[in-house]
Amino acid sequence: MSAECVAVVAHDAGGAEILSSLVRRERAASLRKHIFVLEGPARQIFAAKLGAPENLPLDKALAMSSSVLCGTGWQSTLETDAIALARTQSKRSVAFLDHWVNYRERFIRGGEWFLPDEIWVGDAIARDLASQAFPGLPVADVGNAYFDDIRQEFTMRRPPGTPQGLSVLFVGEAIREHALRTHGDPLHWGYTQQQALAYLLDHLDAMGAPVAQVIVRPHPAEDPANYDQVMKKHPHRVQLSQGHDLFDDIAGSDWVVGCNTMAMVVGLIAGRQVLCCIPPGGRPCMLPQPQIVHLQSLASAAAA
Repeated sequence: MSAECVAVVAHDAGGAEILSSLVRRERAASLRKHIFVLEGPARQIFAAKLGAPENLPLDKALAMSSSVLCGTGWQSTLETDAIALARTQSKRSVAFLDHWVNYRERFIRGGEWFLPDEIWVGDAIARDLASQAFPGLPVADVGNAYFDDIRQEFTMRRPPGTPQGLSVLFVGEAIREHALRTHGDPLHWGYTQQQALAYLLDHLDAMGAPVAQVIVRPHPAEDPANYDQVMKKHPHRVQLSQGHDLFDDIAGSDWVVGCNTMAMVVGLIAGRQVLCCIPPGGRPCMLPQPQIVHLQSLASAAAA
């Protein structure tokens, strides 16, 4: 097998979006060969961009490759397993940090560290954060191929059009599930995604214009039924996303609302107004983009 062959390992959606866009760019430029170890949401994401590439077991992929490029998700141990296996075989491992939060905990499993040989990030802010979190590791800003795809995609999408009022897209996160799995407490961060949605729905009048509809888009790691009880209290203007891709949902919205999800940054790239709806008492939003508006501030101003 060529020395330029890399095993691409991914499970969670955030890392899979970036890695699949990066692989598509490298393929177009014939930069190197790729083989794949994909589980969970990553399978569908890679299939949409690369046409369902052959999926190999981790041990076989490592045997056939000279290095590993992986995501850094929390939903499985696949990526840290890949880092550990690469180390036993003296093969280089690179992990792509797809976000701006929880960097250190991404590499801890069962109290043990699984650090790669190098960390890649997509922007200067992430580079600085990663360098602070991992002072002994090389950190490279290689750009964000997924964000580049988004910019191109939205040049071809229709603008929002809801003359009856604002269209609000709530982009969910598996906050409760992540907190329970990682810290043993579903309220580790002071709130759940259901409480965040309820806080939004209770303060729609703070958004400055009538709201015609709220579309709830669950995270791929969530059960859509997570929001049933909250949505039942506002049945006339709240509904689940009807299976559209993220770009379609954002293109049809005026506001993109969430807590700490990458989809909020996608909304900014698409030129939408973006709102953080973390309720009072919750850990503050960790996204570094200054354009994000905070519902607590809007609600306080409306109540003044």
